[in-house]
Amino acid sequence: MSEVIKNRYDFVALFDVENGNPNGDPDSDNMPRTDPDSGYGLVTDVCLKRKIRNYVETVKEGEEGYGIYIRNGVTLNRRDLTAGDALGIRSELEQLQSLGKKEAKKVGSALKKSDPDIDVKIRDYMCANYYDIRAFGAVMTTFVKGALNCGQVRGPVQLGFAHSVEPINYQEITITRVAITTESDAENKPTEMGHKYIVPYGLYRVEGFVSANLARKTTGFTEDDLELLWDAILNMFENDHSAARGKMAVRKLIIFKHDSELGCAPSYKLFDEVKVSRKDGVEIARSYSDYNVEISEDLPAGVHCIVKE
Repeated sequence: MSEVIKNRYDFVALFDVENGNPNGDPDSDNMPRTDPDSGYGLVTDVCLKRKIRNYVETVKEGEEGYGIYIRNGVTLNRRDLTAGDALGIRSELEQLQSLGKKEAKKVGSALKKSDPDIDVKIRDYMCANYYDIRAFGAVMTTFVKGALNCGQVRGPVQLGFAHSVEPINYQEITITRVAITTESDAENKPTEMGHKYIVPYGLYRVEGFVSANLARKTTGFTEDDLELLWDAILNMFENDHSAARGKMAVRKLIIFKHDSELGCAPSYKLFDEVKVSRKDGVEIARSYSDYNVEISEDLPAGVHCIVKE
C-alpha cells in the first residue's frame, strides 16, 4: 500500500435527488427525513457511509486489504473471528462471543497476560484488512466484550448529516399494484392500493473531515485509500439506483487540503467559503442548473482547494 496520509482534509459534497426519496425514516412511514422546525431535508451520515462501503465493495471485490466489515447479512462476530484465524486465537475469540460480559473479561485478561501486545495486533489486523475500519473506524463487539482496548477504533474519515440547501416539499404518491398479497384478497379485488413518497427535486450538502493525525496514530489510512474515498463519494449513487431513490447524483466535491497534519484553519471557516444559492429569476428549483455554487478564492494560508465533478 501507499504511505499513510500526512495532510488534513475537509470537504463539501453536493448531491441532488429528482423524484425520489433520498433517505426515508422508518419510524415515520418512510417519509423523507426533514428538520421539523425549518423544513430542510436530511440524509443521515450512516446512509452515506453505506453508499461509500457499497462502492468500495463493488470496485475492490475480493482484493486483499479492501474487505468491508459492516456488510448486510454478515454478523460482526463472524468478521471478528478473521482476526482470530490470522493471530491463532480463534478459540479464545469464540469463547468471548459465547460468554457473559464478566466471564469474557477474564478471557480477555488472560489473552493480554499471555501477549501484552494482543490489543495492538488485533487492531492492526482489522485496520489492514477492512477498508471501512481504516476509514470510518468501528466498534468491534467481540473485543469490547473481552475488555480488549482495540474494540473501539475511531476512524480518520467522518461525515455529518447532509441537509438540503432549501426547505423541501415532498409528496405522497398513490400507486396501484396487481400483485395481491393473499389468496382471500385476490378473490375480492383485482388490485391493491399503496403509496410512496418523493422529493420532486432537492439539492443536498454534506460536510466531512479527514484526520491525518488519527490515520497515523490508529488506522493507517493511506494516500491510495484517500483517492478511493474521493472516487467513492463522487460515484456513491451510480451503482445504487432504485425505484425508491429515483435519480440521484453527486454534482460537486470540494476538497480543502491543509499543508499540515493538524490543519491550518478551522473547518467551519472553510465550509463558510462554499456558498450555494438559487439563481435570480428561478422561482422553484427543479434542477442543479437552477443554483449557483461559489467557492471563495481567498482561503487561509496553508489551505488549497481541489474541485472534483
